[in-house]
Amino acid sequence: MTTEATLPTTSVSPTARLLWTRTRGLLLALVFLLAAAVVIAVVRSGAQHGNLDPRSADPYGSRAVAELLGDRGVSTRVVTTVDEARAAAGPDSTLLVAVPDLLTDRQQSLLHTATRRSGGRTVLVAPGPPSISTLAPGVTADPTTSFNSTLSPGCSLPAAERAGRADTGGIRYRTSAPGADTCYPSDGLPTLVRIPDASEGGDTVLLGAPDILLNNRLEEEGNASLALQLLGSRPHLVWYLPTLSDSAVTGSGDRSFFDLIPSGWLWGTLQLTIAVALVALWRARRLGPLVPERLPVAIRASETVEGRARLYRKATARDRAAAALRSTTRTRLAPLVGVPPAQAHAPEALLPALPAGLTGHQDGQALHSLLFGPPPHDDAALIALADQLDALEGEVRRS
Repeated sequence: MTTEATLPTTSVSPTARLLWTRTRGLLLALVFLLAAAVVIAVVRSGAQHGNLDPRSADPYGSRAVAELLGDRGVSTRVVTTVDEARAAAGPDSTLLVAVPDLLTDRQQSLLHTATRRSGGRTVLVAPGPPSISTLAPGVTADPTTSFNSTLSPGCSLPAAERAGRADTGGIRYRTSAPGADTCYPSDGLPTLVRIPDASEGGDTVLLGAPDILLNNRLEEEGNASLALQLLGSRPHLVWYLPTLSDSAVTGSGDRSFFDLIPSGWLWGTLQLTIAVALVALWRARRLGPLVPERLPVAIRASETVEGRARLYRKATARDRAAAALRSTTRTRLAPLVGVPPAQAHAPEALLPALPAGLTGHQDGQALHSLLFGPPPHDDAALIALADQLDALEGEVRRS
């Protein structure tokens, strides 16, 4: 009984183990980035919880000033939409806008229209270039912020004189508004500006920094005194905390989806795109020419020949197939007839060395056409050429 040797089966498809080995570094880096992003988001969300919220007792909240105002008979009401803020504006109310730079152009226009002749007081907390031109015409924000947080009044505004030094240092302003009070200067520019509305008796107050309203800074310097005087001049305080739930945010119709995405997410996406591009370049790098390597498995010669033949046939490359057959035949014939391998492809060296009287090749012209002739014009001629080359090699070996 005879047995046939069975070659081990191989597969060109990557296994799960191979895929894990190749991608585990990238996956671990991605997991690390996601974990770091979650940790940073949790830390930042915890630090910013209740920021400038009169209901929050956190260090950055403003519950302490709201309670002190309540002890003096001033009611505090929190609103989150521009419509509520507009409706509450009046001569007996102080409207505080916690983060005016978060307002859209439409919200700013609606708010300014409602407050400029309301007869009440409007307090803007640290307004910058995105909102200052609309909410406080005639005032511009200096691009350089104050390096000193605690400043002296330096003006005749009664509230500032009574409070004394306070932590107003932050954004500095320039104003050409008539009758404006400019207080707490830093390097010649004020960090607190009061713009009166002579026709209606109201005014607008700009605070360069929110520090005097925060729980953890209220007891320092004259912060409490200044905050109570600015916010307690009228019996009602409306505390406006802008949110994305406000219908006026998307009511303008000129803001795209990308305008609503926070800048941090856009920068994060850009950084992630750059990182992915760098990883792709790193994985696709080429340090030099390709180096041939031995196959890790044994492949039958017949399979290799058949595979290459199919590629030639698919590409209709009869010329390359014929050239490969002739080149291989010449390489095999050269040592049989005593021709050096370096001259195996030279007709003047190989043809005279072949034995005379080969069957079917009585003259040198026929041998030259067989070994160095033009490519066949169809598949049948290619097959005939292969048979003739095989027969020629067999005759030379026998002779």
